[in-house]
Amino acid sequence: MRRECLKIIGTAHVSQNSADEVREAILEDMPDVVAIELDKGRYQKLLDQRAGIVHDNEISITKIIKENKVGLFLITTILSYFQNKVGEDVDVKPGSEMVAAIDAAEEIGCKIALIDRDINITLQRVLNKMSVVEKLKCVYAIIGSAFTSDKEEIDIEELKSEELIEEMMGEFKDIIPGAYDALVNERDAYLAQSIINIPEDKIIAVVGAGHKEGINRYLDNPEMIPPFSELRNIEKKGKIPWLKIILALIPISFVVIFFLAFMNGISIEWDIVQFIIISMIMGFLGSILSGSKIKSAIIGGVVAPLTIIHPLLAAGWFSGLAEAKFRTIRQSDITSLGNFESIKDLWHNNIIRILLVVIGTNLGVSIATLIILPSKVFIPLFLKLFGG
Repeated sequence: MRRECLKIIGTAHVSQNSADEVREAILEDMPDVVAIELDKGRYQKLLDQRAGIVHDNEISITKIIKENKVGLFLITTILSYFQNKVGEDVDVKPGSEMVAAIDAAEEIGCKIALIDRDINITLQRVLNKMSVVEKLKCVYAIIGSAFTSDKEEIDIEELKSEELIEEMMGEFKDIIPGAYDALVNERDAYLAQSIINIPEDKIIAVVGAGHKEGINRYLDNPEMIPPFSELRNIEKKGKIPWLKIILALIPISFVVIFFLAFMNGISIEWDIVQFIIISMIMGFLGSILSGSKIKSAIIGGVVAPLTIIHPLLAAGWFSGLAEAKFRTIRQSDITSLGNFESIKDLWHNNIIRILLVVIGTNLGVSIATLIILPSKVFIPLFLKLFGG
């Protein structure tokens, strides 16, 4: 890659003007390579959409829950919803400028380079880097924006101005620094290194407008770019998982208290019965109040006592897996997320219903674990044990 022969076009992903600008630049400059901000999966999806191929494959929610990828699936679905929603509002399909770049590159017979990181790696790194507070901020913002009654007209072209981009990126970084680092800064570095790795000289790179400045910064200072292996790593590191440690210590402390009471000859039969009953009731209520089938709620309630004691299990996984037997999820369920107008419409989406069951069951069991059981079972038993 020769820097003086590189042209970077910053686009809006739902802008017809961006699509036109990309096509005109490629046809006029006749580059050796058109580099586009896509990974293999998103590239193939756009090719299928262009060819009119509609996939409505069944999604294995069972596999998602078993592999503990509910968070990753949820954030992917949310992002897909918002991109489709904006696209509908401006009557432009998301990724239209990338399709224009592909079409123009094929028309002049030049190579296409896919320069973005795999979206699943990016989103997993986003989740890994976000703190609990940042995740709560995201949930609040998503709920607020999804159900707001404000219907102001969107000026997509204004969103591409350097001043507005800088302002929005600054706010994004201040509010959710973990997500900003993985979603923006890391990808700026990844995109820049991918461009550097292209052997041809004359390149047009088509990227989101928010990445243009960062890419140029890394191209000017390539020594600042981390190794690809580091940018692709999805293992958490560098932080002590205090929350997980605390949650693991809670069931362990329960078992220790029961054991000590038993060894000291204190009657614990009623305490164990209360533990089981309260756990089962809260697991059942959490599931049924989140809209599950009766069978799913029963399963969530039955496994609740065991999952409280076992820190690696969650009752919501079981009720969610049971609910998935009754609600088949397909690709169309994700697509339809962009069409809901009310909570009622959202309620009829199978993705949302199953995820609500998982979350609701776990919430019910968490309330039992952190609030009800300590006050009703373990604190009284602790006082008996130590003569309080």
